[in-house]
Amino acid sequence: MAALIEPLPPARPEIRDLRAFSANQLEPLLDEEMRDWLELLDWDFTRSADLVRRFVDLRALSGTALLDEGKLAGYSYYVYEEHKGLVGDLYISRPFRTRDRELLLLQTAVQEMITTPFVTRIESQLMLSPMYPLRSLPYNEFAQAFERDFMIADLGSVRDLPLHGVGGLVRLDNWADYHQEAAAVLIEEAYQGHIDSLINDQYRTVAGARRFLYNIVNYPGCGVFAPAASLVAVSSVGELAGLSLASLVNDRTGHITQICVAPSFRGTGMGYELMRRSLLRLLHAGCRRVSLTVTSSNADAISLYTSMGFKTVRQFHAYVWEGWRL
Repeated sequence: MAALIEPLPPARPEIRDLRAFSANQLEPLLDEEMRDWLELLDWDFTRSADLVRRFVDLRALSGTALLDEGKLAGYSYYVYEEHKGLVGDLYISRPFRTRDRELLLLQTAVQEMITTPFVTRIESQLMLSPMYPLRSLPYNEFAQAFERDFMIADLGSVRDLPLHGVGGLVRLDNWADYHQEAAAVLIEEAYQGHIDSLINDQYRTVAGARRFLYNIVNYPGCGVFAPAASLVAVSSVGELAGLSLASLVNDRTGHITQICVAPSFRGTGMGYELMRRSLLRLLHAGCRRVSLTVTSSNADAISLYTSMGFKTVRQFHAYVWEGWRL
């Protein structure tokens, strides 16, 4: 009688350095990822994918590739910004997508950054990934998780939103590049003690806010910056009292990348009016929908956005790792 042959255990996915691959090899993954961004978030991911292609071909993108039975099934990359590491993206093709594989890619990225001598903090916001419980995260003893909402509104009814007059308090002006320094000061002031400053430490200092604004204006991570739909509120003494910044994430959808009001002007309706005017300008630019992200525990902001027609269509986690060097 022939001996029974036990089946081999399934092969463990293999992790490789992303710099060993070309953009051409990554193309099927990027094509699928672009379709997912469009389908799930109404977001054109083309410009971000182009950046990935460029830096992959330059062998300049730190990250990992996931191989399953020899097939390139997923990838992630990370970048450094002074003392901080950022998980820039993580994506696995649908036929291979599992919790364990996603966490394997995340663990590889976090481990590499934690062992980098100058890194003291890691941040990650992956809108396409599910929300994993804190205990399942790599290095969870140093991790925090913050629930966030991705909200979308149809712009068809934006003309019906009532005007809230702020003429006696401030002057509303178009965004211009020379506002960047004053905007950095405003952001630092507006986010003092705010939960979002726990998620993004750039909000804690003027220098960090300056880098945040530079990235919004010059890079496609939050869409293509739309100065024509971005506004500032200027006080009677010439100080910036509020701002609303917008971008285009495809030819029919806008995105509010930042809205904030100086503490001394809260409760005046200025945030509402800045937002209302940005939405109107996005509508006039041909947009039919608009999106934004907000921390789920920020009840006041969610109440405002809901009153203006926004609905939560997806939830995701912002993760932060910190404290391993104490």
